Amino acid sequence: MGLSKWIVLLFTHPNEFRSLVQFYVYHEQKRDITSMKEHVTSGWDRESMRRCWTFLDKTSRSFSAVIKELDGDLARTICMFYLVLRGLDTIEDDMTIPDHVKQPILRLFHQHTVTAGWNFEGCGPNEKDRQLLIEYDVVVEEVNRLDPSYRQVIVDIAEKMATGMADYAHKAATTGSIYLETIAEYDLYCHYVAGLVGEGLSGIFSASHKEAPWLKDQLELSNSMGLLLQKTNIIRDYREDVDEQRYFWPREIWGRKEYGFSEMKELYAPHARERAMWAQSGMVVDALRHAIDALDYLRLLKNQSVFNFCAIPATMAMATLELCFMNPAMFDRNIKIRKAEAARLIMRSTNPREVSIVFVEYARKIHSKVIPTDPNYLRVSVACGKIEQWQEHHYPSHVQIGDNGTTFNSEDARTRIVKNEQTRDLALAKKKRIEEIRAGMQAGTYTVPAASPDVSTFMVGVYVAGAMSVVVLIAVAIIWVIMHFIGED
Repeated sequence: MGLSKWIVLLFTHPNEFRSLVQFYVYHEQKRDITSMKEHVTSGWDRESMRRCWTFLDKTSRSFSAVIKELDGDLARTICMFYLVLRGLDTIEDDMTIPDHVKQPILRLFHQHTVTAGWNFEGCGPNEKDRQLLIEYDVVVEEVNRLDPSYRQVIVDIAEKMATGMADYAHKAATTGSIYLETIAEYDLYCHYVAGLVGEGLSGIFSASHKEAPWLKDQLELSNSMGLLLQKTNIIRDYREDVDEQRYFWPREIWGRKEYGFSEMKELYAPHARERAMWAQSGMVVDALRHAIDALDYLRLLKNQSVFNFCAIPATMAMATLELCFMNPAMFDRNIKIRKAEAARLIMRSTNPREVSIVFVEYARKIHSKVIPTDPNYLRVSVACGKIEQWQEHHYPSHVQIGDNGTTFNSEDARTRIVKNEQTRDLALAKKKRIEEIRAGMQAGTYTVPAASPDVSTFMVGVYVAGAMSVVVLIAVAIIWVIMHFIGED
């Protein structure tokens, strides 16, 4: 941001100005991959890896920042994982490539990824990531340098994802079907393009030994993490995708009879805004059903850099869903959360408790915007309520954690319940102990617990010494008094 933009922001959005200043001043960069001491793990000393880092910056600034802060060789590994999948996605999205050309490339892409010197120059001139595939040989070189355990995960996920993408691309090319019909079909598509990414990341985390070895087996939670992010992007990118004749919203949601739409492009017609936002709320509800799994997944992570890497996109997804919900501007252009809000989310996404609070905040904002005439009114309410219920179950709001330890909010009714339970437990424990003593005395088996030998000896010595000191002082005082009076006589 230039100086003029900072000045404008100061006078138009002072709170956002403060948030950005706090972010730039207090947010400490965890590592510098260009530093010489990081070359062993970041690969910055190699020309091919420097080119890969450049491609990462060009393809995704947001992901690039969080990837570079991962510990050790995780940053380089996930950079390569991202570039491989970005190259695969670029081929799948390119509508200028004929199906008979696209099919063999997609289905063999996992092999091409480890074939030295392979690249692809057949993408259309308007594809923004075309250069990545033209220079894909540097990606291949760096993938082959990875630890075999990492490389195997990347190749396996690339194969599964490419197979799914090829199937959908072939269906669209041969049957003329350009829509996803059911929510199940939509979920399967999102699994191929994003859920598998979540599974791959879990596999890499486990292989790095920075997370538990069983994390790679949490397939459902890993899939939901990916689906939450992918479905959020699909909702936000509605207008861009429709203009490019890419239709990802399932007809089961937007094509309901009460909405009255037969084509997805009808949703951005000015006279259909109310019904379009009903369809949009249905999409948001569908995305929100993955929020609970995302929170469960985040609670499993132990490494701080890995947690930040996963939590920041998740909180931004919730912020984006809230921004899109009941926002007619989404049907006209691509909308994004403001930089200051993104900065606040980055600073807050540091632990599961705070992330759950962020989720609840945005869930409440979504719920506050829903209107009773929306056919999805109850479903939105339930979805938002489940997020709040999860947060209250795992991190009750009446329990306050601060510098002085754990305390309870005295204004919350649940605190009285906790206090009463504690008092009752103490009374029951005391009563039980008295009954045990009585029973022992009646049976003649009760004995007074012996004091600790070390403590009793010490205390006896103290008492004896004290008593002797008192006797000596009294004797001295008596003698002094007698001598005093004898002396006067």
